Amino acid sequence: MKEITVTELSVLSAPVVVDVREPWEFDAAHVPGVIHIPMGEVVERIGEIPADVPVHVICAVGGRSAQVAEYLTQHGHDAINIAGGTNAWQQAGLPIEQGA
Repeated sequence: MKEITVTELSVLSAPVVVDVREPWEFDAAHVPGVIHIPMGEVVERIGEIPADVPVHVICAVGGRSAQVAEYLTQHGHDAINIAGGTNAWQQAGLPIEQGA
C-alpha cells in the first residue's frame, strides 16, 4: 500500500483527501477541503470517491485510513494512506478546520 506523510501531503497541489473518521472526530478538527465519508459508509458511498485521480485517505492516526486505502485499491482506486493521520497533521502545526 502507498503511504505519505502529512508534510508530503501539505505541499501537494489540490489533493483529493477522504477523511474516514466519525462525525464527532471530523467536527472537532479536520484538514481543510477534505471529503468526509466515515469508514462505515465507504462501501455504500464509494461512488462519491473520484476514481480517476489519486485519493489520499486520512483518519486519526493511520489505522482506519490504511484499511480504507487497501479497500479502495482493491476496487480500482489509486489510494494512498496518510501516515500519522489528523493527529500528525495537527502536531505539525498545519491548518485545520472545525465543524461540519
